[in-house]
Amino acid sequence: MLKGVRQQAQEAITDIRRLVYNLRPPALDELGLLSALREHVAHYQHQGLEVIFDTPQNLPPLPAAVEVAAYRIAQEALTNVAHHAEARHGLLHLSIDAETLYLEITDDGRGIPAGHHIGVGLHAMHERASELGGSCTITRGSSGGTAVRVTLPLGATRNAAIPSAQDAAQQDHASAPVDDASVAKFEI
Repeated sequence: MLKGVRQQAQEAITDIRRLVYNLRPPALDELGLLSALREHVAHYQHQGLEVIFDTPQNLPPLPAAVEVAAYRIAQEALTNVAHHAEARHGLLHLSIDAETLYLEITDDGRGIPAGHHIGVGLHAMHERASELGGSCTITRGSSGGTAVRVTLPLGATRNAAIPSAQDAAQQDHASAPVDDASVAKFEI
């Protein structure tokens, strides 16, 4: 009986840690946004994906919600590059001005296939940006590759337009196929 209680307690601790990690990745608190992104890029470089990391040397203090959104979007985009794009090279570019953080992740892979429907990961990237009043666009070039471009307003925590439950449900059922144009652009 005691063994069962210990196992349940351990499982509960594991679940709590997973929930806390999902709320705010510990790497953001331990390393800051730039170093956490650099570490994530290094992970994929060790797997053979050459990623250029183009960011300012330092960032001013950012709202926590913007840091988490930027990190999670970059994480998902790089995961897509590594697992789906068949790319050899990628770029993570981050810049900032007084009002907005800009994030761009590009690759030289096969691009998004024509007729592709948005999956959970792409939808989550859009949702993270739009919750903060920002945007996430994905383009496919005629010569291949994909570009994810994100804008996150720095005043986002004060001005965020949170979609209603009905709007969110409608977005969950909508899909945006990529057409056959030389550059397919869709905002998700």
